[in-house]
Amino acid sequence: MSGLTKKRPTEEEVSLTFTGPNIRLAAALEAMRGLGFKAMTEDEEAIPWRESRHYSDPEKRPGLLLSGARFREGLTQDKLAERTGIPRRHISEMENGRRPIGKSNAKKLAEALNIDPRRLLTL
Repeated sequence: MSGLTKKRPTEEEVSLTFTGPNIRLAAALEAMRGLGFKAMTEDEEAIPWRESRHYSDPEKRPGLLLSGARFREGLTQDKLAERTGIPRRHISEMENGRRPIGKSNAKKLAEALNIDPRRLLTL
């Protein structure tokens, strides 16, 4: 596969909370509306991201962090495999929580993705 992997479709809405200077609030809200976000109503309930169903399984967290870091760096699984010497199939399995990352792979991946290797190990 030569392109970035497809993003999983999201069934739920995502809510964001941010902080910053009060003087920029109107501009920030307008920018978010431009991206399709809307203000929450009083009766809507938000949950912390760590409690979301996408992040709640501690065994899958390292894979999610790996996938996110790879996406942030603009790398395909093939490119990451070239940089680390880890087979692309193994990277895919790690991202999907079907293979543990392990210490040696965490070091290789962290170096290629400019992150702390401890973030890729199961908590």
